[in-house]
Amino acid sequence: MNSTNTAISQQQISGMRFALIGAILIAISFGLARFAFGLFIPQIRDELGMSASTIGVIAALPLISFVIVSLVAPLVTKYFGARNTTVLSASFSVLGLALISLATGPISLGIGVFACGISAGLMMPALTSAMQALVDRSIHGRVSSVMNAGTSIGVALSVPAVLFLVGAWRYAYLSFTLIAIIGVLLAWYLIPSVSRVTPANAAPPPKITVRQWWNLLKLALFAFAMGFIASAYWTFAPDLATNLGSLSSRQTGWLWLALGIAGLGGAIVSDLADRNNPAITHALMLMMLTTSLTLLAASPGQIYLAVFSAVIFGLAYMSLTGLYLMTGIRLLPGRLSIGPVLPFLAVALGQAAGTPLVGVLVGELGYAESFSIFAAVGILIALISPFYPGHSEEDAGIPEDETGLQAAFDYQLQDEEGEPLEITNTQQTDKGDET
Repeated sequence: MNSTNTAISQQQISGMRFALIGAILIAISFGLARFAFGLFIPQIRDELGMSASTIGVIAALPLISFVIVSLVAPLVTKYFGARNTTVLSASFSVLGLALISLATGPISLGIGVFACGISAGLMMPALTSAMQALVDRSIHGRVSSVMNAGTSIGVALSVPAVLFLVGAWRYAYLSFTLIAIIGVLLAWYLIPSVSRVTPANAAPPPKITVRQWWNLLKLALFAFAMGFIASAYWTFAPDLATNLGSLSSRQTGWLWLALGIAGLGGAIVSDLADRNNPAITHALMLMMLTTSLTLLAASPGQIYLAVFSAVIFGLAYMSLTGLYLMTGIRLLPGRLSIGPVLPFLAVALGQAAGTPLVGVLVGELGYAESFSIFAAVGILIALISPFYPGHSEEDAGIPEDETGLQAAFDYQLQDEEGEPLEITNTQQTDKGDET
C-alpha cells in the first residue's frame, strides 16, 4: 500500500511538471501558430492587397483544418504514440509559420495558416494521451486547465515581434518559426514515451448514458456559440483599431499583450467555476466577452480603452475555454478522447462559421456595426446560460471512492498480479515511439 501511495505521489508531481511542458507546447501551436495571426492582419492586408472578406476566409482555414484533424487525431496518436504525435504537431507549426513568412498571395498564405491549424488539431489530443498515462486522474481537469492557459502565453509572446519589428511581419513569423523549431526539440526530449496502463482484467469504461449525451450536446452548443462570438475579436480587433481608430501597428500590439496576460487568469477562474457554479460563471464571462466587443467598437481610437477591452476579452475567453474543457472531463471521466475534445471542436467550428461571416459584414456594414451584431448574439446566449450543464444532483455529494475514479487510477498503477507499477520513460512504450 505504501508503494502504491508513493507511486501516486510521484504521478501527481509529474502531473504538475507535465502541465508546464504542455503549456509551452500549447503556447506554440495555439498561441503563435493559430491565434497570433489576427495581430498581423493589418500589415498583411496592406502588403498583399487583400479585402476583408478574403482575409475572413483565410482566417477560417486553420479552424477548418483544426476540426478535421481533431476528428482523426486520437487514431493518429494511437498509431504513432503520444510523443511522436506531439513532435509531428510541432513540426506542422514550423511548416505553417515558415510558409506564412514567405507568403506572396492568398494561396500561399492560406496553405500556411492551414498547416498551423493541423498543428493545433494534433497537439491537445497528443498531450491528453500522454496525460492519461502520467497524471493522477483526480487532477486531469486542473492539469488540462494549466495547459490551456498556454494559449495566453503564446499570444503574449507574439507582441514583442510587433513592438520591435514594426511593419516587418515576415521577420516576425520567421522568429516564430525558430521558436517552433525549439518546440519540436522540447517535444522530442521532454514528452515521455509512455502508454496508458490497461490490465487484461480491467473493466471496460461504462457506456455513455442518455443524460451524459444530452449534457454533452448542451456543452457543445454553448461552446459553438462562444467560438462564433469570439471570432470577431480574434480576427478583426487589430484591424478595427487600425482602420477605424487610426491606431498604429505598434499600439495594437499592446492589445494582444494585455489579452495574453489577462488570459492567464482563465486557468484559475475555470478551476473555481467548475467546482462551484458553472452556469453563473458562464453567463458572467460571456457578458464580459460581449462587453469587450462593444467597448472596442465604440472607442477604437482610445488606446487605453482598447487595451482594457483586450484585458476583458482575454480573461473571459480563456476562462470559458478552460471551463468547457473541465466540464467535458467532469461529464465523461476517464474518456479523454471525447470529453475535453468535443468542446474544443465546437469552439473551433463556431470560429470557422463566424470568421468569414464577420469578414463579409465588415465589408458590407463596417466594423462597428459588425461587432455590435456579434455582441448582441453574445447577450442572447448569456441569457440562456442557466441551461449550461452544471453539477447535477446525481453528481453532488458522491465521494470519490464511490465514483470509481480513484479506484480506476489505482488499477492503472498495478500489473496483472496486483503488484504496484511505476510508470517511467522506459516502461509501457507506445508502438509509435519504439526505437
